[in-house]
Amino acid sequence: MKPRAAVHHSSFVDEEGVRKACGCPLLPLKSHIKGPAPVSDQDRTDIVDEAITFFRANVFFRNFDIQSPADKLLIYLTFYINVALKRLEGCRTLAEGTKAIINLGLEKVPVPGESGFPFPGLFADPQSQKEAELFRNYLKQIREETSGRLLSVAYRPNGTPNKWWLAFAKRKFMNVVAL
Repeated sequence: MKPRAAVHHSSFVDEEGVRKACGCPLLPLKSHIKGPAPVSDQDRTDIVDEAITFFRANVFFRNFDIQSPADKLLIYLTFYINVALKRLEGCRTLAEGTKAIINLGLEKVPVPGESGFPFPGLFADPQSQKEAELFRNYLKQIREETSGRLLSVAYRPNGTPNKWWLAFAKRKFMNVVAL
């Protein structure tokens, strides 16, 4: 019998001193984008690096055994990358892809408890409007950061689509349809 492949989990399991919103750790990012995320060292791997690195393996799973709160963020980012790739699917140049990603970034970001949040029950509902806005701003920042880095792998240096990435737009992660 063939051994079953294991899902890739986040390495961010130590949450000491990490601020949370809706039960989600607000992990540091290598980002210059304004938002509530603490700034990470540029030479360290962050959750966005992990999400992009593990995406092509994790997108095949229908179930995800959550081992830490950071895994919840990894699930969210894997789904978001899937959504972004769907938007990039018809874009034949980096310029078109950039425009599609910017438009995706302008869309309202739902938080747990609101319609349109892709994984009800994954994160706790916000206990206050302040917590909801903190989490929304973090998700907006992390989505924007993910989008920028995704463009650099979804398109080759010459601006043409990378079929080895865009082919994954057809996948459904955890049986959730990407819009």
